[in-house]
Amino acid sequence: MADLPTSNSSHLHRLPNQRWQIYAPQPQQAEQFAREIGLSPLLAQVLINRGIDTLTEVQGFVEPESLVLPQPMDEFPDLAVSVRLLREAISQGQKIAICGDYDADGMTSTALLLRALRALGAKVDYAIPSRMREGYGINDRIVEEFHSEGVALILTVDNGIAAFGPVKRARELGVKVIITDHHDLPPQLPPADAILNPKLIAESSPYRGLAGVGVAYVLAITLAQDLKKVGGLVNPLLELFTLGTIADLAPLTGVNRRWVKRGLRLLPHSQLAGVQALIQVAGVQPGSSENAPLLNSKSPTQNSLKPEDIGFRLGPRINAVGRLADPQIVIELLTTDDRELALKRAQECEQINQRRQELCIEIEQEAIAWCEESSLNLQQERVLVVVRPGWHHGVIGIVASRLVERYGVPVFIGTFE
Repeated sequence: MADLPTSNSSHLHRLPNQRWQIYAPQPQQAEQFAREIGLSPLLAQVLINRGIDTLTEVQGFVEPESLVLPQPMDEFPDLAVSVRLLREAISQGQKIAICGDYDADGMTSTALLLRALRALGAKVDYAIPSRMREGYGINDRIVEEFHSEGVALILTVDNGIAAFGPVKRARELGVKVIITDHHDLPPQLPPADAILNPKLIAESSPYRGLAGVGVAYVLAITLAQDLKKVGGLVNPLLELFTLGTIADLAPLTGVNRRWVKRGLRLLPHSQLAGVQALIQVAGVQPGSSENAPLLNSKSPTQNSLKPEDIGFRLGPRINAVGRLADPQIVIELLTTDDRELALKRAQECEQINQRRQELCIEIEQEAIAWCEESSLNLQQERVLVVVRPGWHHGVIGIVASRLVERYGVPVFIGTFE
C-alpha cells in the first residue's frame, strides 16, 4: 500500500488551524470545591469548565456511590406497564421476540435481555436487521416474520422510537410492542404499548444519559426484582451494560458513572465465557501501570479494566462484526456459557476486526489521494464530499471521521455499487 500523503505534500487550501477557546477561571468556586470535596483547585476548575458546577454534581462525579438515586419506576412513566406485559407473557408461556441493532450498544442490549429473559423463564428469540440490505431499526419484514412465528410481544432495543409504521403494523396484527431506545424523539411517537426512552424523562434525572443497553438493564433488573429472581443476574448484566455504555460513548455521568465503575471492576473476573474470551483474544491486561485511580478515589485499580480497554480494544472488536458480518456472532459470544464456543466466536471477532482495519486504511488512502489530486479549496467550500464506487458501506463512517480530523471540515462520504 502507498504511504498516506503528508500534510506538507497537500495541494489543498485548508482552513486555518482550529482556535482554542479558553474558559475564564472561577478561582473562588474552584477553591470551594477543592476545600469541601478534597480535590486540587486545578481539577475542580476542569470540572467547572465541563459544566459540572454544583457541589452535588461534583460529589456525584468524583464519588458516584454517593449519588442518591430515585427509583426507576418513578422516572420512567411506562416502566410499570413494561414489567407487567413481560410478566404476563412469561407466566402465560407466550413467545417474546427482541429486535436489536447491529452496533455495540444494540448487540450488548440484545444479549443482555436474552440472558435476563431466559433466566426468568421466558420463551424468547431475537432478530437484528441486515445492515447492508435493510438498514437500521425494526421493519415490516421483521414484524411479519415475528407474527408468523407466533410472537405475542415484541421488545425493541436501541431502536424503535422512530418506527411508527412497523409498530403500527404489529399492533394491527395483535402483537404487543415495548420500545426501549435512547435516540432522539420524532415528532410523532409510535403507537407502542409502552415506550422506555431517557429522552422522555427530566433532563436533570441521573438516568437521562443511559444508552440503549442502559435502558435494557433498567428493564431487566426491575423485572427480575418484580419476579423476585434477582439472584445471580446483576453482575453478568452489569458487565454487558458496561461494555455497551462505553462502546456507545454514552456520557459517564449519573447512573452511568456509578454502574460503569462497578462494571469495570467485574470485567477482569467476568462470569461470562464470551467476555473472558474477548478479553483474552484482545490481549487486554487489567491493572496496567497506566491504570491511575479515578480522581480522588482511594479504591485500588489493579483488578479493574479502564474505559480505554473497552473503547479501543473490546468495543471495536464487537462493532466490527456489526459493520462487516453477522451480528449473531456477537450475540452467541455474549450469551453462551460454552467456553469453547465463546473462544471460537471471539477469534472470529478478532479476524473481522483485522479486516475492518484493512478496509479503513484502503478507503482512507483512496479518499485522501482523490482529495489531494482534486486541489480543493476548503477555505471556500467549507465542506468535503467524497463519493466513490465499491467502498464498503460498513466502514465509510469511520473514514469520514478520520478525514474530518485531517482536513478540519465536515465530511460526507458515499459509495455505490
